[in-house]
Amino acid sequence: MIPDSHRSFDSVRDEDHLDSLLSEPTPGVVEAMGRLEGDLVVLGVSGKMGPTLAWMARRASELAGVDRTVYGVARFSDPSREGWLRDRGIEPIRCDLLDPDQIDRLPDAPNVVHMPAFKFGASGDQATAWAVNCFLPGLVCRKYRRSRIVAFSTGNVYPLVPVSGGGSVETDPLRPVGDYGMSCVGRERIMEHFSRTLGIPIAVIRLNYAVEMRYGVLIDIGRKVLAGEPIDVSMGHLNAIWQADANAITLHAFDHASSPPFALNVTGPEVLRVRDVAERFGELLGRPPSITGTEAPDALLSDASLAGRLMGPPRIDADHLIALVADWLRRGGTLLDKPTRFEVRDGQF
Repeated sequence: MIPDSHRSFDSVRDEDHLDSLLSEPTPGVVEAMGRLEGDLVVLGVSGKMGPTLAWMARRASELAGVDRTVYGVARFSDPSREGWLRDRGIEPIRCDLLDPDQIDRLPDAPNVVHMPAFKFGASGDQATAWAVNCFLPGLVCRKYRRSRIVAFSTGNVYPLVPVSGGGSVETDPLRPVGDYGMSCVGRERIMEHFSRTLGIPIAVIRLNYAVEMRYGVLIDIGRKVLAGEPIDVSMGHLNAIWQADANAITLHAFDHASSPPFALNVTGPEVLRVRDVAERFGELLGRPPSITGTEAPDALLSDASLAGRLMGPPRIDADHLIALVADWLRRGGTLLDKPTRFEVRDGQF
């Protein structure tokens, strides 16, 4: 039986409860994992999304009755991540993914999730950003030329667009702002090259702001409200999606991997006004927000209508997510202290 704890909950008790929710598969993910043949490798598993995505793949495979090894590959600078994965039936593998020899020694698998990325600090270390975001995807495509790949990208491949337009769609030109966005277009182009020349089925996930209780754009805004810090609304609008839904859409995207690659915007359906979000947090936290700046007429926004048509709406909408975040902050829940810097308008991260 597929879990249904997403149907009704108004509070996240603790980190164990949170991780369980973030890894809970949808029926569509269970069906998708049932259709896949063979093992699954998650590259860059130790980031913010990787652990619960890998666990969701494991849980969905078990529910589908598929005997599959899920490998989690990373450097594991935090060794506790290895134990966390192993306790949940995922096989961790240490690997420096910029070392071609180490990549060649990774287990072969017909299904790959590519998650490595370099964003924060990219404006000060452009060479590493381009190596991680462009050189590494080429190594991965050569290693896994006989596999199906779902690769993370970002909404930063798009330019700032008028708020009134509802956001960029997958067929829009890629005209990023800043080195990070340009290197992410490079990642997509490298993968497209290998997809076309080697026939690799690939799905590209252009993600805009996955949110859970410990980090994300809503946590950034809610923390400032709680602390009485000013909130700059120059980047006045944004998209966000519950991380469990982003995980589910990513795994479901194996159904749509193709050559040339299939691109998919992954975010919530709402265009959120930062001022409105701050005011809602103010009501929930009992602290009126301090607003500075004036909303620009454009913002970094993506239209996720295609994902909604293919995979259904997110399980949690923005209003519910804001309430959950406010409750977590009010109770002093654990935070990762990793700001998203969503307010950046020049692409310099």
